[in-house]
Amino acid sequence: MATATYPPPPPYYRLYKYYEQDPSSAPEPPPPVQGTYQLYGATYTTDDVLPSLEDQGVRQLYPKGLNVDFKKELRSLNRELQLHILELADVLIERPSQYARRVEDISLIFKNLHHLLNSLRPHQARATLIHILELQIQRRKQAVEDIKRRREEAQRLLKEALGTLEGQ
Repeated sequence: MATATYPPPPPYYRLYKYYEQDPSSAPEPPPPVQGTYQLYGATYTTDDVLPSLEDQGVRQLYPKGLNVDFKKELRSLNRELQLHILELADVLIERPSQYARRVEDISLIFKNLHHLLNSLRPHQARATLIHILELQIQRRKQAVEDIKRRREEAQRLLKEALGTLEGQ
């Protein structure tokens, strides 16, 4: 049975030879990649932009522009999805050979719903970050109050002990 050994470590491990004694002797990490880059033959970009439905070759069922009422459009697409699923069930019962168009319509609605939800991701991330920071502030305020309370308790105990010592 032939087995391959592990490859040797990359040569730059020698740059970290004296890291234990002097951590500042290690080289700085490379700067983050900006713009486009190649990975495994595919081109990627560091720009975090949600491609439009048109860029993906999908027809957009909700209004274009920045002033989209997400709640209204999600509800509308959800109702439309329910209607199309009921129509698909009806078609499957009465005319099973004509189901393909209904499935394509449902797929289009799902793609639009998915795109609308992905459009809300930055807002969700901001709201989550705000919530986490508010919780951290609340915990820190509680910790400060706890420290103050314990300090006052320690001062009270010291005064009692000092009073007891002076009384003897």
